[in-house]
Amino acid sequence: MRYPGLPAGMWALFAASFRRKLTEALGYDRAEAAQITKKAHGRYRELIAKLPDFEKGDRFPMNIASCAMLASFVLELPKRPDVEELADYYAAAMMTGSMKAFCRMGGKAKFSARDIEGMKKTAALNAADRNPYSWNMEFLPYPDGSGYEARFSHCGICTLMKELGLFEYVPVLCRLDYTMSEAGGAAEFVRQYTLASGGPYCDCGYKKKART
Repeated sequence: MRYPGLPAGMWALFAASFRRKLTEALGYDRAEAAQITKKAHGRYRELIAKLPDFEKGDRFPMNIASCAMLASFVLELPKRPDVEELADYYAAAMMTGSMKAFCRMGGKAKFSARDIEGMKKTAALNAADRNPYSWNMEFLPYPDGSGYEARFSHCGICTLMKELGLFEYVPVLCRLDYTMSEAGGAAEFVRQYTLASGGPYCDCGYKKKART
């Protein structure tokens, strides 16, 4: 995966937040946080370079870049946190002001004709058939019109984290789905299964919230 573009943009947008939260959420001092971040940047570039380019129309490059960014920091930590600690750190690092604004913009378009068409195209693409670091998804509208489910049979995050020996931390990234949906304001996020916990698939359900 070529570094210029989205991966480099992700680092530029979130590196400072990831560094700050090493101190605020995980207890490292500023000098330690700066050193970890410097090493993580090199690791991130290495991880990105090993990933294939994503197809045009694939909506998940940001997801895998975010996963690679978290993984690069975890791999450089002197001590591995538990899942709960890392989940708090990751959510705090990711939910910057810019990310919250991005989520609100997405919430305004949720359930629109364009959103539905985009979900259908993603389901038809089956990108993981050709790229194991992408996703395969079914689009399942709720019969009562209350929203829809995106049901994933393959998860690029699971693939990458398993290769890195970090599979235990996949739920950290899964949990951000709830946080981002809440920030969007348009949908209640619901889930029964995840591939990371041994489920038959990973379901991402979005139920419409009442407009106020």
